[in-house]
Amino acid sequence: MILLTFNIITIEAECKTGVSVSDEERLKISIENTKAIVRILDIYDIKASFFVEISIAEKLRDLLKAISSKGHEIAFYNQKSDPGEIEVVKKNIQDLLEKQIKGIRQKDLKIAHESLKLMEFNYVSNIDNADILFPFKRLKRATDIVEENGLSIVPESISPYSQLPYNDFIFQLLPMKYYKNMVFETLKNDDFVLIYLNSWQFTDFGKYHFDVPVHRRFNSGKKMEDKLDVLLRWINEKEMATSRMKDYIF
Repeated sequence: MILLTFNIITIEAECKTGVSVSDEERLKISIENTKAIVRILDIYDIKASFFVEISIAEKLRDLLKAISSKGHEIAFYNQKSDPGEIEVVKKNIQDLLEKQIKGIRQKDLKIAHESLKLMEFNYVSNIDNADILFPFKRLKRATDIVEENGLSIVPESISPYSQLPYNDFIFQLLPMKYYKNMVFETLKNDDFVLIYLNSWQFTDFGKYHFDVPVHRRFNSGKKMEDKLDVLLRWINEKEMATSRMKDYIF
């Protein structure tokens, strides 16, 4: 099973000297990037899970409603919110969508599983920092979903052969021929492959002059759209199964 997931987050990079981009414009960039992702998913009739950063969720009500209406899952991505903030936003977005928010993703700040269970989350999808040295930091880890305090803990996927993780950076960096082979070989060994990308990777850095490293500008913007299109076309051609996170886990 292939679990396609996307983090809806605003780009935090500083701007180049003499250029500024307001918070409102950064939000608009995230919205347009996410719409591009949804359009590509629509072409291939593939459903995915979208993890919206909690601090901007209330500002994206129209976008989240549109995504949900197309059959995609809305979940949360927590960067810096405390349990009180999460609980309030969760209630408001659930009321908006008339659906339960079942999943949450964490990276640097990790809230205790007991607290997440009290907020009625069903699964946690934690991710790690993905920088240029990340693939070489750890060569082996568990890839099975486990139950802990009533929560399903979903780990990041990692290729059992190349030992490369399926994070945003690897998708951006690796030639699609090798990425396809990695997915295919991993599915021979594991029950699922969890892929995640960030909305900011679809930013046109030629238009918006953010000061991002060269390796992060590589294959960004329209090239990311093209890579996603190629991946989804291949998935459909090979008749490979895909699923929203909540459906696969439960």
